[in-house]
Amino acid sequence: MIYLHADCKHLDSLSMNENLIRQLSIGSVSLLNLAITCWYCWLTYRQKIKPALAMWIFFTIAVAISLTTYMKSDQFSLLDNILNTTDLALAVIVSIAIYLFGDHTTRFSRFDRGCLVAVLVIVLFWFVTQNHIITHALTQGILIIAYFPVLSRLWKTRENGESFVIWIGMLLAPVLSLLSSKGTLATIYSVRAIVCIFILLMLMLRVEYLKNKPVQSKPGIIPATKKIS
Repeated sequence: MIYLHADCKHLDSLSMNENLIRQLSIGSVSLLNLAITCWYCWLTYRQKIKPALAMWIFFTIAVAISLTTYMKSDQFSLLDNILNTTDLALAVIVSIAIYLFGDHTTRFSRFDRGCLVAVLVIVLFWFVTQNHIITHALTQGILIIAYFPVLSRLWKTRENGESFVIWIGMLLAPVLSLLSSKGTLATIYSVRAIVCIFILLMLMLRVEYLKNKPVQSKPGIIPATKKIS
């Protein structure tokens, strides 16, 4: 009986610790995404950045599909995939901010239209098949493709218009969300975000390195000296 009582106390302690970690994970991810949302909306309002409304509308639809298919796949709640839940709130609020305060001269690019069409095709596929897992996987693929324009620009140029603070915060959010996420689909959503953002940050660091790298003269060429009068 003594051993049984000790085991029960040990299990209760583990349960309390797991619950505490889960609550801390949910709270920290929520606060991080709230801070990112406020900062992004402020930059949009001050015209410091000019995000494309089309891309954020696409992002809102894709994240909404991801969360809906996740919850339909099993008896999950909004808190069981806190990253996806707060990402949806972020996307909706930022889209509204861009519509109200953003640059309306920015037109839909061919890539934007392609992403929107792809998302609508996925929605149609989901309505017809009601296959939540495949729909969720296809949506993650589209969310990965959405990074391509930014990654391509960072690779081809030495100009970095992205904020390290925002993207580091966006990397911490999915890492912390893994402590509270439930189910394979929630884990896939977080890992997809971690990998994409990590690659983006590496390219941002590469741009900064190349920008600050001293230019070396070619062998056999003597640098021009300033004439002394």
